[in-house]
Amino acid sequence: MGIVITVTSGKGGVGKSTTLANLAVGMADEGKKVVAIDFDIGLRNLDMLLGLENRIVYNVVDVMEGKCNLSQALINDKHSKNLYFLPASQTNDKNILDKAKVKNLLESLKKEFDIILLDSPAGIESGFEHAVAFADRALIISTPDVSSVRDADRVIGIIDAKSEKAQNGEEVEKHVIINRLKPELVERGDMLNTEDVLNILALPLIGVVPDCDKVISSTNIGEPIIRDPKAQSGEAYRRIAKRILGEEVDYLDLSVKKGFFKRLFT
Repeated sequence: MGIVITVTSGKGGVGKSTTLANLAVGMADEGKKVVAIDFDIGLRNLDMLLGLENRIVYNVVDVMEGKCNLSQALINDKHSKNLYFLPASQTNDKNILDKAKVKNLLESLKKEFDIILLDSPAGIESGFEHAVAFADRALIISTPDVSSVRDADRVIGIIDAKSEKAQNGEEVEKHVIINRLKPELVERGDMLNTEDVLNILALPLIGVVPDCDKVISSTNIGEPIIRDPKAQSGEAYRRIAKRILGEEVDYLDLSVKKGFFKRLFT
């Protein structure tokens, strides 16, 4: 049986969908059969990040409403036979999602895939609640600024209160990914460091992704940065994907000068 991993954040614009797209590629490259699902009903963009926007015929709502079967809606990635994509609807409202139908869909996918990645919408509306309701694991994306971290902290509380696991007295396994870290700003004291973020969220870290201009260009062409062997952010995503799958991998040295990254963890 596969596992459901929800990628979420407390606010929009922190790189949640970009993170999911890159991790989906990374885990597929590690040999896992992966499906990435866009749950941001009405505001989909994961299709563009994966370069699959022109291949969409049916979407996740069509599947749940019985307008097509799952195989008709799933889109195989252009580059990886292990990676599939299930797009969100652009025309429906978030409130169209039904918990029973979401659960049935995920149970079906768990029989076929090793990893089911859910891209939750920003905020804490019903769409978000459906995306976290049946999660086995959650990746909390936050940029190293106070507002993003505070919003992420609120999301963690909702997961701990409203997920199916929580209702059954269990806990969703949660990790933090710090995105768009700028070491030079941290060194000057103009940006929260890793320790600051982890102290607030009280969750284990699974990855730090440095700020990188190449991410914007990769997004524009629908080619995840993880496929760029020279991009530092791509290497960060590759290492995070391996950690999610249980491999012990060193963190990138993001130091401005010798010893900087070490200080973030001391």
